[in-house]
Amino acid sequence: MSKIRFLKYLSVFLLPLTAFISFSSQGWLTFLPLVYTFVLIPSLELFFKPDHSNLDKAEQEMVKQEWVYDLLLYMIVPIQLAFVVYFLYSISEPGLTVIELTGKTAGMGIMCGVFGINVAHELGHRTKKFEKFFSKTLLLTSLYMHFFIEHNRGHHKHVATEEDPASARLHESIYAFWLRSVINSYLSAWRLEASRLLAKGVNPLSFYNQMLQFQLIQVLFLGLIFLIFGLAPLLYFMISALVGILLLESVNYIEHYGLSRARVDKGIYERVKPHHSWNSDHVIGRVVLFELSRHSDHHFKASKKYQALEYHPRSPQMPTGYPGMMIVALFPPVWFKLMHPLIGQIERVS
Repeated sequence: MSKIRFLKYLSVFLLPLTAFISFSSQGWLTFLPLVYTFVLIPSLELFFKPDHSNLDKAEQEMVKQEWVYDLLLYMIVPIQLAFVVYFLYSISEPGLTVIELTGKTAGMGIMCGVFGINVAHELGHRTKKFEKFFSKTLLLTSLYMHFFIEHNRGHHKHVATEEDPASARLHESIYAFWLRSVINSYLSAWRLEASRLLAKGVNPLSFYNQMLQFQLIQVLFLGLIFLIFGLAPLLYFMISALVGILLLESVNYIEHYGLSRARVDKGIYERVKPHHSWNSDHVIGRVVLFELSRHSDHHFKASKKYQALEYHPRSPQMPTGYPGMMIVALFPPVWFKLMHPLIGQIERVS
């Protein structure tokens, strides 16, 4: 049984299938990725109970060593790049209606968020140089390369504190959070990289600054798109990248909303614990996001591979999966009414 556990993750590739149909179709079929991600999956998750089961220690060690789990991630890099090109060709077709332009752009945006940033997040925590390169390549397709710096060196250190741009405050709406997190995460990445170089005695304005490198790479990438496909496809791609970014920030919002670490001393916070991340063990959402929703264990040990992440009894659980919770978050009064009683329960048992 352990040898075929990876098969469930093949369902991840249903998303690019819907994107292919979208990019090669006309009319309302262009909205298929949006319907699949935010209608079909949340609806199905209403009928399936969360699965809190964990692998035993022997099974964990086995799946960590099985290469097929890594291969699934590596496959996504050329697939994502191919879909960027196919999208640009698709969106360049003459005579597309507003509906078709919107549907295709939304589909590419979901690809940017789920395949681009989410898989880049998993690979960005790996130790091998080529995996980090793959991570940066995927982030390029969402124009969010600074995430590689801020997430690994900023978010994981400051999570659930006021110092973390990507941790949503209590009573903060998702719309206010989007603006604060996008701007402050970008600025944080500049500060982190400058601090790293200064500690090495290197001028932050030199080409050794990864943030400078990332900006140049992204500008050249956009310039290449403009030269090959023209202005309109470039603008639609940039909108798709923005959709992907907002999907990431929506995930950030629901993952740590209202949760905070206590100060144990001036400027020092308690260590990150399972109750500082919202989790969802709803199986479909877990699988299509490579177990991202087992977020407490990810913060406990960021280098742990997705297939080995565990359920923690003290981790607060969301009422449904990530896709469904992202929809609820778009309606702040409903979100607050749903989540604040759950936060109260966490505080009583913490």
